[in-house]
Amino acid sequence: MASIYHLAILFLLRFIQLSSSELVQEQPLVLKYHNGPLLKGKVTVNLIWYGKFTPIQRSIIVEFINSLNSGNAVHPAASSWWKTTENYKGGPTALSVGEQILFENYPLGKSLKTPNLPALASKFNGVDTISIILTAKDVAVEGFCMRCGTHGSSRVGRGPVRGTYIWVGNSETQCPGQCAWPFHQPIYGPQTPPLVAPNGDVGVDGMIINLATLLGNTVTNPFNNGYFQGPANAPVEAVSACTGMFGSGSYPGYPGNVLVEKSSGASYNANGINGRKYLLPAMWDPLTSSCKTVV
Repeated sequence: MASIYHLAILFLLRFIQLSSSELVQEQPLVLKYHNGPLLKGKVTVNLIWYGKFTPIQRSIIVEFINSLNSGNAVHPAASSWWKTTENYKGGPTALSVGEQILFENYPLGKSLKTPNLPALASKFNGVDTISIILTAKDVAVEGFCMRCGTHGSSRVGRGPVRGTYIWVGNSETQCPGQCAWPFHQPIYGPQTPPLVAPNGDVGVDGMIINLATLLGNTVTNPFNNGYFQGPANAPVEAVSACTGMFGSGSYPGYPGNVLVEKSSGASYNANGINGRKYLLPAMWDPLTSSCKTVV
């Protein structure tokens, strides 16, 4: 089970002693395939909204997921970013939003422990599904600032079959410097001005970055025996291997060259359905053994 923020710190430390000339050189990276199953074919994504989200916030996230397999967005499209997952063993993964549950009355309280996450995910546990738990800005989750989000798996019933889940929290008021960068000033490293969030919501646009990371990691390493580098209990995975990279020329503290919407000044690198725009992290491409950005 991987921690996004922990991997971001490792990413920064990996480069901290390099000279400026070395910084611009792409570092060799290989994610080994460990012969386990991946999530391929048709995969249903069920959403568990924990806490209060506005209808607009929910639509931003739902439309992002639906954009990943849509051919209706203009170039550069979110679907072209997701297409890189086809280069992993087994071919394409087609995501579709299934059922949704709203827990606006905080049935487990406003402070969740780690075991609460698979318990919530079990509402939809099944084969070829991903249960996504999305926690609102006023919900604290154990280890929030060190994780920002995580993915894992849990047993379906009493048999050997396991279902997968993802948790991502809204970091608008909780550790935005760790979990919503580059839409917020970072806590560590160069204090460059934050980018303008493409959907006008720092917390939710930050959630999109973390959700994209975890979706890529989940389908390519759902059960800790897929594609990763390092130990299975703290793996470097498909998108977390490219932490902090959003456009060409990126380096620690600089997200890279991205697109800017003229009217709003918002930064993005991928178009979605219904005119949505998103900033998506780079993904490791098995064909080139390098991190691939949308722009």
